[in-house]
Amino acid sequence: MAEGYQVIARRWRPQQFDEIVGQDHITRTLKNAITSNRIAHAYLFVGPRGTGKTTTARMFAKALNCEGGPSITPDDSSEICKSIMDGSCMDVIEIDGASNNSVEQIRQLREDCQYSPAQCLFKIYIIDEVHMLSTGAFNALLKTLEEPPSHVKFLFATTEAHKILPTIVSRCQRFEFRPISDQVICDKLKMIAEAEKITIDEAALKSVARLANGGMRDAQSTLDQLISFCGETINEADVLEVYGLASQDQIHELATLLAQANYPAILSTVEAFASGGKDLYRILVDLQTYLREVLIDGIRNGGKTALLGPPILVESIMRMNDALHRGEGGVKMGLSQTVNFEVTLLRAVEESRTRAIDSLIKELSGIAKAAPEASDQKKIAEPIQAIETVEDSAQPNDKKDIPQSLDASLDAQAEALAASFPGDDIVVEPKAPKKSEQAELRAHQEQIDKLVAKLPAGVREQMKEEFRANFTGIQSLDIEKFL
Repeated sequence: MAEGYQVIARRWRPQQFDEIVGQDHITRTLKNAITSNRIAHAYLFVGPRGTGKTTTARMFAKALNCEGGPSITPDDSSEICKSIMDGSCMDVIEIDGASNNSVEQIRQLREDCQYSPAQCLFKIYIIDEVHMLSTGAFNALLKTLEEPPSHVKFLFATTEAHKILPTIVSRCQRFEFRPISDQVICDKLKMIAEAEKITIDEAALKSVARLANGGMRDAQSTLDQLISFCGETINEADVLEVYGLASQDQIHELATLLAQANYPAILSTVEAFASGGKDLYRILVDLQTYLREVLIDGIRNGGKTALLGPPILVESIMRMNDALHRGEGGVKMGLSQTVNFEVTLLRAVEESRTRAIDSLIKELSGIAKAAPEASDQKKIAEPIQAIETVEDSAQPNDKKDIPQSLDASLDAQAEALAASFPGDDIVVEPKAPKKSEQAELRAHQEQIDKLVAKLPAGVREQMKEEFRANFTGIQSLDIEKFL
């Protein structure tokens, strides 16, 4: 009977440490531990799905139990190595934490630990999704995990390390598996495609890597599905059609429409995406990723970017991206994905057009400092206008409301104005108030100063600094008019 088809993710599973991609910091540490004979009794592998946690655990178990003692380059053709990698070795026990999470099962594991390995050097327990163990099961494992027999090693793998008890984590050496970069995924898929005699263009590889979100297993599964759909030739259009993605050009066009606040075109684009069966949530995520690249370009170019047409401030891009991020939940979990997607885009446009008051004041201050000095004609017109305004507003009976300091200031401005014109065309005679008027104005000013002194210090400072106030008169208020 012919053997069944084996998917790419299984056929191309790494067999040696050097074949693991994107996790060099982990493979280097494990190889050094083997060569220096500093092998711990418990390891915790943490990271997103499809990044190589279980594969690394199997490979580490194979390296520890290979024939001839621990080695960083075990012989894949030996029976022990083959049985470890296919999961049939008696001394390398793989346990699913989701289905073996009770206290009784952990107690059975503790009893089995006491027996020596049958054919290998070490008895190794690989517990996948260890965070699924119950609190009682964790507590039952504590003592054995802290002081296991010398022939026992524990390898734990999980995607949610925050659910593991700190008492368990403190007894393990923790390794963080990182999401694999898109370029590394593309290189690996390209090598697999060449070995499988599949033709796939670079744009399609980038789309697959973008869809995988840093998981090599997801990328390989996607490639396997595309081969079934397309055959031996895969193009970017095939990837976009199968998975409902938007191309990079479409993402750029949508971002440009947001920057230009072209509302009709935005709604038309969303309608085209929805009618074409596109994954709107995925488009939203890709749009945020692209805007991040635009943001970085703006930071490198002094606070503005021209990637979306006319130069746009970094602040606007940040506000836009923040609005898109807040709308993720509604697009992903809302009742109407299309409506929520439209609202999120329109809200992002509106928020990108707003300005923070502090940055606006700073910008206006910079413009004021850089402005050229006013012309001589403007300098001459300002004192004249000030004199005319005071003369028109001051009635004969209101003379007592004009303080002496203001009167003297106007006279000084008039003299300065006369001095600025050559010749004898303008003659300004300063006013000489009578002694009785001077005494009256002086008494009036003293009375104002006494009343102003009674005001709270904060009020005086605010009136002087923010409103440029000069206290020149006293007027009683009718409180009943304000009630």
